[in-house]
Amino acid sequence: MLTILQIPVLTDNYIYLIHDPVSKETAAIDPALAPPVLEVLDKKGWRLTYIFNTHHHWDHVGGNLELKQETGCKIIAARSDSDRIPGIDVGVGDGDVISLGSHTAKIIATPGHTSGHIVYYFANEDALFCGDTLFVMGCGRLFEGTPEQMYQSLQKLQALPPATRVYCTHEYTQANGRFALSIEPDNGQLQQKMIDVQQLRAKNQSTVPSTIAQESATNPFFRTDSLSIQKTLGLEHQSPVQVFTELRKRKDTF
Repeated sequence: MLTILQIPVLTDNYIYLIHDPVSKETAAIDPALAPPVLEVLDKKGWRLTYIFNTHHHWDHVGGNLELKQETGCKIIAARSDSDRIPGIDVGVGDGDVISLGSHTAKIIATPGHTSGHIVYYFANEDALFCGDTLFVMGCGRLFEGTPEQMYQSLQKLQALPPATRVYCTHEYTQANGRFALSIEPDNGQLQQKMIDVQQLRAKNQSTVPSTIAQESATNPFFRTDSLSIQKTLGLEHQSPVQVFTELRKRKDTF
């Protein structure tokens, strides 16, 4: 099994370190900053082998060059974003497979938040590192993509096995949950989820990871077929993309 460590940085970012205890290989996922990663590596006695980037935003690649200089690691990121990822060594695209020791991750293209966004899916570990495409009870803003693109990207992720753990890179859960409740107030699973979330945050504990099953039950962006949501939006029996577009529009101003 991979060891997965979550490092909170900045206001609400998470960096992930994943380590294979057999091969001793270690990857940092979306390192906003280098020092917190180097500190954990030193404490654990691990050597950084790779950086996996999901997209080009500064709070996901800010530590790339310093980490590469300090450790000699290789940086893997979207081939289509090679001119926007600092220090990229290996470009990948949809359907490619990368390895960390004996563990493999499938690359899934998820344009929407940015045009070149990708995610890393470790099927044997039931682990999805999804950057800013999918959040707990939310999804990323559409900075470069269209609603249709983001809807299709989320459909790809919702189709993953229900037990898949969702490791997103921001602690946005409370705000996302408040929006979700405003859209689907009669969802009992969502109501309970928010109770759990409030308890965790009161103790300054992380609400991540979630699972695909939990998101399918509580995340409005996974629930465009919900008649309750459609009625709230005044879009009964409209297309999923129309529902998604209105949801994202409302979330942007919530």
